[in-house]
Amino acid sequence: MRKLESNVIGIDQGDVVLFSDFEHDGQMWTGEGSRNTRMAVTYSEQYRTVPSVYVSISMLDVSNRSNSRSDVQAENITDKGFDIVFRTWGDTQVARCRVAWQSIGAVRADDDWNL
Repeated sequence: MRKLESNVIGIDQGDVVLFSDFEHDGQMWTGEGSRNTRMAVTYSEQYRTVPSVYVSISMLDVSNRSNSRSDVQAENITDKGFDIVFRTWGDTQVARCRVAWQSIGAVRADDDWNL
């Protein structure tokens, strides 16, 4: 368990279209084997320390011609942002993917001194 030592806790969230490869025959739709894509996310306000980040697939459009294989993770998490990374493999064809994210951590109060 993570314990936050702050009287002000910030929660930031978003929902982003990670890719739409169906529209332009991108690698997630036409490729095979191990593939990944990433997107940098910047929080609306900097945290005091590295926050906890949660990501989940909120929409996935996959061909029914093969098994659905997908993995989404938050990587390179800092106090300013992180990367959303989506991976697939084999013959899975992913047309498009939207990812929801949420971060929670200690933030500075409006009346904090910045020395």
